[in-house]
Amino acid sequence: MRFRPAIVVVAAGRGSRFDAAVHKLEQPFGGSTVLGTTLRHAIQTQLPVVLVTSEALEPLAARQLARRDIVVLSAEAAARGMGASIASGVAERSGAPGWLILPADMPLVKPSSLLAVASALEQHPIVFAQHRGRRGHPVGFSAELYSELIMLAGDEGARRLLARYPAQGVEVDDLGVLVDIDTEPELQQARALAEESADAAPARAAG
Repeated sequence: MRFRPAIVVVAAGRGSRFDAAVHKLEQPFGGSTVLGTTLRHAIQTQLPVVLVTSEALEPLAARQLARRDIVVLSAEAAARGMGASIASGVAERSGAPGWLILPADMPLVKPSSLLAVASALEQHPIVFAQHRGRRGHPVGFSAELYSELIMLAGDEGARRLLARYPAQGVEVDDLGVLVDIDTEPELQQARALAEESADAAPARAAG
């Protein structure tokens, strides 16, 4: 792909709604972990990837990413919410022609969905993946929005930018763009969906 926006994987939140001793991103998933699976799919696109995370999760991330591709936030910085995490990741890749924001708790998002959003971003200031008309992730932002992205803060993430600028939806055959993991039941549901997808793949190939 000639147009190569960076994928910013956001993984600095505490995951406080997930009621377990182990952080939700460290939970087993698809032969890896939730974080590991999300990173694997991002890396498979062959687009630049940068992860914004906490000190506690850095060792897990370092199994797949070079240290230069990991931004470790202090507890104080992480507490500023999703917006601050997005701002840190975008600033770390300030020379990119755009950025795809991907929450780390979305391990079902396919590489093809990331690439579809990346491709459309060349023509639009904001692009988001959608499945059957429902808006999901990733959300892509073009370089013209850099100055606003690096000023983000708070838990609303980039919603105010979506409200201010025209956004283009890209329809993808990928339920995963709608599936995030905040609770134990949602983790179980995501695992079941992953197993269904894996079982369906040989059938499609045979057909």
